[in-house]
Amino acid sequence: MSRSNPLLWPKPPAIWGYGIAVLWVGAALVISRLPAIHLQDAPVSLFLCAVLLSAWIGGIGPGFLATALSALAFNYYFLPPIHSLGPKPDEIPRLVIFTVSALFVGSLSAAERSAIESFRRARDDLKKTVQELQNTNEALQAESDERQRAEEALRRSEGYLAEAQRLTHTGSWAWRVAGRDALHLSEEWYRIYGFDPKEGLSAWEKRLSRIHPEDRAKWQEATDRAIGEKSDYEVQFRILLRDGTVKHIHTFGHPVLDASGDLVQFVGSSMDISADKQAEEALRQAQADLARVNRVTTMGELTASLAHEVNQPIAAAVTNANTCLRWLTRERPDLEEAREAASRIVKDATRAASIISRVRLLFKKGTPQRELLDVNEAIREMIVLLRSEATRYNITVRMELAADLPRIMGDRVQLQQVLMNLIVNGIDAMKEVDAARGLAVKSHRTEEEEVLVSVSDTGVGLPPQQADQLFNAFFTTKPNGTGMGLRISRSIVESHGGRLWAEDNSPRGASFHFALPMKIEAKE
Repeated sequence: MSRSNPLLWPKPPAIWGYGIAVLWVGAALVISRLPAIHLQDAPVSLFLCAVLLSAWIGGIGPGFLATALSALAFNYYFLPPIHSLGPKPDEIPRLVIFTVSALFVGSLSAAERSAIESFRRARDDLKKTVQELQNTNEALQAESDERQRAEEALRRSEGYLAEAQRLTHTGSWAWRVAGRDALHLSEEWYRIYGFDPKEGLSAWEKRLSRIHPEDRAKWQEATDRAIGEKSDYEVQFRILLRDGTVKHIHTFGHPVLDASGDLVQFVGSSMDISADKQAEEALRQAQADLARVNRVTTMGELTASLAHEVNQPIAAAVTNANTCLRWLTRERPDLEEAREAASRIVKDATRAASIISRVRLLFKKGTPQRELLDVNEAIREMIVLLRSEATRYNITVRMELAADLPRIMGDRVQLQQVLMNLIVNGIDAMKEVDAARGLAVKSHRTEEEEVLVSVSDTGVGLPPQQADQLFNAFFTTKPNGTGMGLRISRSIVESHGGRLWAEDNSPRGASFHFALPMKIEAKE
C-alpha cells in the first residue's frame, strides 16, 4: 500500500527534502499570483499546503524552511506595502498568525508522518515477529513431531529388544563400580533370576544369594579380575532359585571408562543357557550311546579274532594243567615241575581274564570318566586285543612308543575306541593288498606340549578326491561300513581338546594322527 500512495513513500535524502520545500513554496507563490485563480487576496491556504507537504515529505527541517520561505513570500507579495521587505507594523499580527499557523501545520504534518512511519515500522516489526513466531511454531511443531516419532521408534525398539531378550533368555544390566550398585536391569534379567520387576534395582544385591555356593568363588574371582584389569569378563555359573530350580548362566561384562581413563561402570548381559546345557548333555549321551554301538559293532566283527585271542591262553592253561597232573601222578611227584606248571596256569588264566576284562570294558555302557592314563599302556592293550585279527591277514604290527610320555587326563574306553577304529581301518585297508602288509603304531611328545599318536598302514591309501570327506558322518569306503567310525573318533578326540587328521603315505598307504594336549580338562 505504501508504494501505491505517494504520500507514504519513504523520505527522500535531506538535500532533496529541502529542495522539495523550496519547490512547493515556489509553486504556491506562482499559483496564488495567477490572475485566473483569483487567490491574490487569500494565498494563506496555498502556503500552508506547501508547508504541510514539505514537512510531510521532508520532515521537520524542510517544514521549517517552507515556513520561513512562505512567511517571506507572504510578507513581500501580499502584505502592504507589497514588494517590500521593510517593517510593516500594522501587518505584524497577521504575519505572526500566519507564521505560527504554518509552524503548527508543519509540526503537525511532520509529527503525523513520523507517527505513521513509526506505526508502519511497528507494523513491519510486528509482521516480522509474527512471521518469526510462525516459523518458530512450525519448527517447534516439526521438532515435536520428530520427537514423537523418535519416542515411538524408541518404544518400538524397546519392545523389540524386550521381545528379543525374552526369546533368547538374555537379560541386560549395568552396574556402578563404586558401591557396586545397579544402574539398569532389564525385565528379562528379573525373570532369569526369579525376581519381581516391582522390586526395582534393589534386586541386584539379592542376586548374590541366588548364585550357587559352589560357583560364588569363580564368579567373584572373574569380576574382581575385570575390575583390577579394567577388562571384559566372561563367566559361567549356576544360580539356585527358591523352588530349588538350578539354572546355568553365561554372563558377559564390558568396562566403561570416563574421560580420564578411570573405570566407572560395567555393562553387559546374562544369558540363561540351561536349555543349551540340557541339549549338550543329551548330545553327549547320544554320542556316548552311538560310540558304544560302534564299539559293539566293531567288536562283533572281530569276534573270531577275539575268540582266538582268548583261546590261546586257555589252551595253554589246559596244556599246563595236564603237565602239572603228570608231574604230580608220577611215583615220585616232581613238585618243583608241578609248581612251575601251576604258575604257568595262573599266568595263562590271568592273561585270558585280562583279555576278557578289556573286551567287557569296551562293551560296557557307562558315562565317560576322565582319569590319568598312560597312552602307551592303552596302545599295548589294543594291540593285544587286535593282534589275532592282524595275524589272520598276515599283517605285521610294529610299535614305536616313546618312553618319556607323560600321563594325560582322559577317558580310557573312549581313547581305546579311537585306537581300535584306526587300527581296524588300517587292517581293512591291507586285506586285499598283495604286497607286504605292515601296521605301525607310534607315540611321541611334540614341541607343542602334546602327545601325538600315529597309526600307519601300507594299504590302499586315502580315497582320491574324497580325503576331505573321511570324517563326515555316513561316509565310508567299505562295502558294509556305517561311515560313523571316523566321525565318532574325531568327536572323541575333540572332546578331549585334541585333533585328528589323515595323510597319505609314500609310496602307499595312509596315516592317521591324533594329538592330545598334556593337560586336558573335562568340558563343562
